[in-house]
Formats: sequence, structure tokens, C-alpha cells
Amino acid sequence: MTEPSIRLRGLTKHFGSVRAVDGVDLDIADGEFFAMLGPSGSGKTTVLRMIAGFEAPTNGSIELGGVDVTGKAAYDRDVNTVFQDYALFPHMSVQDNVEYGLRVKKVDRDERRRRAAEALASVHLDKYADRRPSQLSGGQRQRVALARALVNRPKVLLLDEPLGALDLKLRRSMQIELKQLQREVGITFVFVTHDQEEALTLADRIAVFNEGKIEQVASPAELYETPANPFVAGFVGTSNLLTGPSAVRLVGREGAFSIRPEKIHLDPAESESLQRATGVVREVIYLGASNHYVVDLDAPEPVSLTVERQNLHGASDQSLRQRGDQVSIGWLPEHVIALTEKEN
Repeated sequence: MTEPSIRLRGLTKHFGSVRAVDGVDLDIADGEFFAMLGPSGSGKTTVLRMIAGFEAPTNGSIELGGVDVTGKAAYDRDVNTVFQDYALFPHMSVQDNVEYGLRVKKVDRDERRRRAAEALASVHLDKYADRRPSQLSGGQRQRVALARALVNRPKVLLLDEPLGALDLKLRRSMQIELKQLQREVGITFVFVTHDQEEALTLADRIAVFNEGKIEQVASPAELYETPANPFVAGFVGTSNLLTGPSAVRLVGREGAFSIRPEKIHLDPAESESLQRATGVVREVIYLGASNHYVVDLDAPEPVSLTVERQNLHGASDQSLRQRGDQVSIGWLPEHVIALTEKEN
């Protein structure tokens, strides 16, 4: 059986009385694009820093390629890290920035030049070798940082929210480039982000962090379609969570359940297969390609569901005029996801 690229066992980190990471067990396969997703303070960046060797764990172990590196310094680990702020040397050319790590390792000049040229070509910046970082766009600087990390040929590349400083359009473009680059170089990428859409776009698998623990590890589709518990359902995308009397009334049994807004039909045609409810549109949120309708259901207890409808027909102002309208909604029973309620 092939050893995982990264194996974490019982990984814990305390900062005084704060337990930032609380007993994390995780295997990341060789060549996998793996995302650590969670809100600020959930422990994901601390785990990344412990893998890199920038933080020492309080307890637990870290293996890279089957070798225990828990006590090794950062420079003794076959990993490289790319940060959000790029950390490029402004007085150096792009070529010299990429060569820097090899120069520290005393690689001879010709070899440095060759490997730096290959790394720049891999991120499509070979024509920019003589420029300074200040002469590049944000996306180009990010690619220089990637080339500088890749030139060392690490077994694992760690990325700490590397696209967070970019504007939305450039960030989406870089997501496509980053995924393509990972496939081309074939090494393990571990990507930390708080952006759910980014994790779903990039990763082969995702670990969702919360309060220092992992709530679920799954593929993007599995994470979105079958979240393990209410936290994952609420954090990954938009979800309608039903518990207590609302669950009994709308689902027909007790427990915790989730229905994604796009799975709910607004004013559906008559169909015996749909579960139905009626209510009043309290709010319409225009999102360009779609609208979100917040529907207050007719019930003794207050229940609101968010319904997503694509803007395929009609103008947006017509949708906005539906505030206050009495509507019918419906959903297929198989689109109701049963969740495991978190124990206190």
C-alpha cells in the first residue's frame, strides 16, 4: 500500500489556554490537491504551519512520505510554502527571486539558471525573467511566488490563502491556472482557504475545520450534496436547516435536515412527487444569474426557507416586485439531507 504524502495523528496545538488544534487525524494522498477549509480561528492555518515546521505541535505526530518529521526544522522538510503576501524581494529580478532558494542551497549557477527557467516556463512567465516584482500584476507576482516554491522540487507544496489578496475576476482566473499547474507538476498541494467556492473549485478532497477539529473530509460533491452535520451544511454553500417542530412538519419526522435552495421549486407545477408548503415572499435578493427568495411559511411556528431561482426569463425588477406575494414551494423527498446533530 502506498504511503500517504502527509499523515497526521493526534495533532494538537495549545496557545496558553487556547486549544487551537484539537487531536487532528488526517491522511493526504500523494499527488492530491487537498484543501483545508474553515472560518477564521478554526485551526486550519495552524495545521498548515505545523506541517511546514513553523510551529511545533503540543502533541501528536507529522509524517511526510512515511518519515516522521515532527521534531525536524522547517528547512529539513521536503515542503515549500506560498503565502498570501508573496514575500518577493523587491530589489531582485523575477529570475533572481526564483533562483534564491537554490542559491542558498549552493546549487551551481548554470543549474540554477536552468531550473529557474523551467519553473518560470511552468507558470507561463519565462518572458518576464528580467522584470522586478513592482512591474508585474498581482496575478503575475503570485505566479512568481509559485515558481520560486516549485524550483526546489518539493514533495509537498503548502499554500496559505495565496489568492486572498486578488480581486474576484483575477482570483477565479488564478484558480483555473493553479489547478492546471498542479496537474502538470503532479506534486501534493495543500491549500488553506476560508472561501467555500474556492475549495469546491480546486480540491480533490476537502477537510472542513471548526474549533480546532475536522468536521468532515470528503470530495467537493460529497461535501456539498451530503454534509455530515449542520455545521458543514451551513458553512459549505447556502442551506436551509430544519430541526425540531419545523423538521417534523416539513419532513415528517424528528431530527436535523438540510435542503439546498436550488433544490426547492418556486410555484411548481402540480406533481404528486413533491413535498409542498405555502408561504409569503419576505425578501428577494438579486444575485445576477439567479435570485434568492426568502419565504416565510404558513405555520404556527416561524419557519423561513431560502429558494434559489435562475434568471432565465423576465427582468430582475419583475422578481423584486414579488415581495409580499403568496407562493407555493416544493421539493423532492430525496433532496432532503439527514444530518447528524453535533454532540455538546
